[in-house]
Parts: sequence; structure tokens; C-alpha cells
Amino acid sequence: MEAIESKTKKGSVFYTDGFRSYADLKQYGKHNVIRHDKDEFANEKNHINGLEGFWSFANERFHKYHGIDKKNYPFYLKEMEFRFNHRNESVFNLLFDICVRRHI
Repeated sequence: MEAIESKTKKGSVFYTDGFRSYADLKQYGKHNVIRHDKDEFANEKNHINGLEGFWSFANERFHKYHGIDKKNYPFYLKEMEFRFNHRNESVFNLLFDICVRRHI
């Protein structure tokens, strides 16, 4: 709880599973519990599949870097966001199109 208190703002919104240790999060803000066993993933209000998918994608790629400098982390994260959002496209062709359009 010390980490939560020091790294989040009062009134934050937390999405977690039903693990008992998370029950006290409500004292720091709104706590939404995702119950995997009750198929609440289909509920638009409590949907985290996309976020879990992104972090799985990003973590797999971050391991290839063998460590990331803290000051550059936001740039790596932005790169992962771009790659995730365009994961079904050719990144080379996409970047080429972006560069060519800017020079026309």
C-alpha cells in the first residue's frame, strides 16, 4: 500500500482482479474488480483485455533490449505503442509512407 500511496494520486481509478490484498485500494480511489470467473470481460465498463494484450506485446519486446535507461523509457514505450497499434501492418512500409508524405 505504501507504493500505491506514493505513486498514485488520491482519487485514481484502479482495475484489478479479485485478489484479497487489493481490497484496500478503495481508500485511495475507485476500485473496479474484474472477475474473470463471471465473464465480466464482456462488460464495456470493466474491460482490460486490450491493456493486458499491450503489456504482453511490450514485455516480449522489452526483453530483447536487455535493459532500458529510465530517461529513455517513455520513448521506448511510445515505440511499443506505435508497433502495437500497427502490429498487423508492415512497419517499414508505414514509416516509409509517413516519411515520403512529409517531404512532398
